Amino acid sequence: MKSALQTQYPFMIQQKEQSITFRSVSFAKDFERLYKWMHEPHVIPYWNLNISKQAYEQHLKTFLADSHQKLLIGEIDGVPMSYWESYTVEGDIISNYYPYEKGDQGIHLLIGEPAFLGKGYIYPLLLSLLKHKFNVADTAKVIAEPDIRNEKMISVFKKCGFQFIKEVSLPDKTGVLLKCEREEFERRWSEWNNGTFWM
Repeated sequence: MKSALQTQYPFMIQQKEQSITFRSVSFAKDFERLYKWMHEPHVIPYWNLNISKQAYEQHLKTFLADSHQKLLIGEIDGVPMSYWESYTVEGDIISNYYPYEKGDQGIHLLIGEPAFLGKGYIYPLLLSLLKHKFNVADTAKVIAEPDIRNEKMISVFKKCGFQFIKEVSLPDKTGVLLKCEREEFERRWSEWNNGTFWM
């Protein structure tokens, strides 16, 4: 898994080739960056982590110690610009909301750097991370549960092959539970690599 996450995925955007990498979050390296991102106006309404440094420090340490998830920084050409929580459904609160299968995985994500918003980066990033997830043989589907108010993110997930399951009332939000099954992902991945996937 570690070596796969270091794989670079080249893609064309804005008429030039760029690369995607994912790396594990380092508390020492990334705390200040993540704290800043959680206070960005476009992040606050959906993450609700615009809290004090002391409180966020405890939050991040708790999440880093949680064995059912992996925290990642997504980079474009080596520039950190997004945050990802990649998790197994088994052991997560969302497992109480639908009849999950043992291999199911899930994703939370945000674009942290404002300069990268609205430029199409989210599609190759999400497809690339899904590729990693479906490299796990017993993963038949990946789920997401974005805030019901976050229409842009819901649209992004659907564009990348996610389908609506139901609305869910979670402790911190009302979410839209979505699923992406392996066959549908493989079709979208093929379209992306063949140049027929339109952003």
